[in-house]
Amino acid sequence: MVIPSRCGFLFAFYLAFGRINFSRLDLKTTEKSSWTPVPRQFPTASLAYTGILVWDQPPPAAGPNVSIIPYVLGRVTRDYQNGTPNAYKNDFGADAKIAVTSSVNLDLTVNPDFSQVDVDRQVTNLDRFELFFPERRQFFLENGDLFANFGYATIRPFFSRRIGLGVPIQYGARISGKINRNWRIGMMDMQTKEVEAQGLPVQNFGVVALQRRVFARSNIGFIFINKQSIEYQPPDSIASPYSQYNRNVGLEYNLASSDNFWTGKALLMRSFSPGKNGNDYVHAVNLQYATRKWALSWQHEVVGKNYNAEVGYVPRTGYIKLNPAAGVTFFPKGTKVLSHGPTINSTLFFNEAFQSTDNETFVAHTTTFRTQSKLTLWVAHNYVELLKPFDPTNSGLEQLVTGTKHYFDSYGFEFSSKPQRVFTFAATGRNGGYYANGSRLNLTCDFGYRFQPYVSITLSSSYNDIRLPETTGQTTFWLVGPRLDVTLTNKLFFTSFMQYNNQRDNVNLNTRLQWRYKPASDLFIVYTDNYLPGDFSVKNRALVVKFTYWLSI
Repeated sequence: MVIPSRCGFLFAFYLAFGRINFSRLDLKTTEKSSWTPVPRQFPTASLAYTGILVWDQPPPAAGPNVSIIPYVLGRVTRDYQNGTPNAYKNDFGADAKIAVTSSVNLDLTVNPDFSQVDVDRQVTNLDRFELFFPERRQFFLENGDLFANFGYATIRPFFSRRIGLGVPIQYGARISGKINRNWRIGMMDMQTKEVEAQGLPVQNFGVVALQRRVFARSNIGFIFINKQSIEYQPPDSIASPYSQYNRNVGLEYNLASSDNFWTGKALLMRSFSPGKNGNDYVHAVNLQYATRKWALSWQHEVVGKNYNAEVGYVPRTGYIKLNPAAGVTFFPKGTKVLSHGPTINSTLFFNEAFQSTDNETFVAHTTTFRTQSKLTLWVAHNYVELLKPFDPTNSGLEQLVTGTKHYFDSYGFEFSSKPQRVFTFAATGRNGGYYANGSRLNLTCDFGYRFQPYVSITLSSSYNDIRLPETTGQTTFWLVGPRLDVTLTNKLFFTSFMQYNNQRDNVNLNTRLQWRYKPASDLFIVYTDNYLPGDFSVKNRALVVKFTYWLSI
């Protein structure tokens, strides 16, 4: 738990099976201190160096810990583009939280609703593969690391956003926590409703995760994921977008040495899907050695072309990846520079015949100042062989054909200002070559200002100038997103977020008023608009009023 202070400090305390630690961050000097000593190579939040509090008398025994959180809501929506009238909907549901033990919790949900969750922050999509957007729904976030941390950034066998986005959830249950000092468990089962208009059957999503602590700080993890279409038989006459089932099973070993110099992960996964046999596995290893001065790492991935994680995030299959990296950090004395040093990182992709398909070599130099502002300068070389047709603007223009090879160099910078100031600033820049002997200029800026302690204003913007003389010519993209957060009182909060994205030809406005009329009980009023950028004519509009009540038993 983190506790803010008006004195320029942030206090935090961390609990782990009866052990505790307190840490303090001085925002003016950026100095950290803790109650029990923590070695420099560990974060102060590390539970490996907690201490023991001795009480004169033991605290009273805890009573039943059961909570019921029902909700009711009203929603009105209108689609102006299709000329449909207002659509009204009333709904209700409930969550329940049950403490099975002091460290194992059971969560239940019936007809859950997530209309109060923050909208995703849009990005200009110039990628050849699916983008990753983090989970924001509270039910999936609590103890979510047991499921979400399995695998790697681009090899996630379980990704909770595959469940219930655009499809109503009927009910779900999750049990998670620490059984004892060495074992953690997580089990979740969710069922979604049928959507007849899409031909989507009732689907059940189940996941089981186990984690066993080994050695000083390492652990072994196991996961099993099952996606099942209930009473569904795919039609023989047409290709169905839905499968009868998809299953994944895997093991991983997470290495963390007692001195924290060595960290890493080894992963082995296999999927089971109808009609996909052979080359349906994943093997990956990551190893890092990091001291105060040196940072060395190696990672390789082998993903079969038939590996299928329908409840995961695996944007690319059928490849071999090698990723070595090295860096060194210097700490000069008596200057305004706290540390600086170069890094080099190469990412090499091969097909299953070990023929090169694309690679990137990235060289950077990062300087961290004593104010904690940071500047990075970098250069990169890219090679890409397209494995399928690709529009480098991702806007429906002319596509480059499969098999074409592209080489380009680029350079850029990243800067972030002193984070303790009421006014903060960050910027990145990229310029250089692009696909088809073209060029791309990208500039981003993020501004923030705090009227402490009541108002926070941020503005994010991104500009892309893409020039492809051999195909589509010049294309420019703007993405602008101002955000306002107002703490009216300690119980009343207002958030407004607007996003202009000309790549998607859309302006989105999302506002939320939250009244916490009693602890953990809220009234939400959420208003959403989508406009066409040219004349600001309304595409669609929605208003939701949601009431939740926390009842402890």
